[in-house]
Amino acid sequence: MPHDLTGVTVAVITVSDRRSAGAATDTAGPAIAAIVRDAGAAVVATVVPDGVASVRDAILDARTDGARVIITTGGTGVAPRDLTPEATAGVLEREIPGIPEMLRREGAASTPMAAVSRGLAGVTAGPDRALVINLPGSEGAARDGATALMPILGHLVGQLDGRDH
Repeated sequence: MPHDLTGVTVAVITVSDRRSAGAATDTAGPAIAAIVRDAGAAVVATVVPDGVASVRDAILDARTDGARVIITTGGTGVAPRDLTPEATAGVLEREIPGIPEMLRREGAASTPMAAVSRGLAGVTAGPDRALVINLPGSEGAARDGATALMPILGHLVGQLDGRDH
């Protein structure tokens, strides 16, 4: 069943200077968490400021803590502190370019701004490999992206575990 994430820990990392400082409410992270929780996943959520080190460290911590899927939201645009893709690239062993392509294509049905997302997806290195996917920071784009991911996440986790296609 492609939507079944029972037994899988999913980390949701919201990347935002304002949200991490308490100056704005995080709505994108909870939207993603609700979708993956509905598929049976255990969810661990955190909010970190923009920047390469903060995002990289949050991804690595989530992986070390057992997350098999790590979804970031925010920091994928072109503003000076939008550095989530750069942080993510530094922890990926292999990129999966079809996922961001799919997300931008699906997002374009709602807004032309989907083309601006520089998000990446891929697999981390090491024995505790995890799938990392960057989503945009708006609640609508995060919700749409998480929904688009649901048919493939279970299959991808199975592949990480060495299960057959």
